[in-house]
Amino acid sequence: MCPHCQKAMVIFELEGIEVDHCLHCRGTWLDSGELDHLIELAEVNPGCFTDALHQAKKGSKKEICCPRCNRNLHSVHIHDDLELDECPRGHGIWFDQGEIRRLVESFKEGEEGAVASFMANLLKSELASETS
Repeated sequence: MCPHCQKAMVIFELEGIEVDHCLHCRGTWLDSGELDHLIELAEVNPGCFTDALHQAKKGSKKEICCPRCNRNLHSVHIHDDLELDECPRGHGIWFDQGEIRRLVESFKEGEEGAVASFMANLLKSELASETS
């Protein structure tokens, strides 16, 4: 179930990585293992995106809960204007609508570029509709 609107999510798969996406609110859940797998597939060295996730102090509790363990997600400041919601137990990351686009725009090289490129390929239609 979508942590934001409690609607059923659909699963998209690209290169063996499954990503949960809500068609209603356009949010996306990426399991932590899926993020690690994505980085391995891209054959890039860990970069500031992973470092930020692992080293960031948990921010405020959010009203939305992890779809895996049902604990409140915590905000994590990743980049200048990019704040994501992360499970306190490390189960994954929640991207609200528009945050994938900001990820794609913010990170262009290395691991960050690989994550951004994957998300852009996976959700081409969403990214196109947000810019129109």
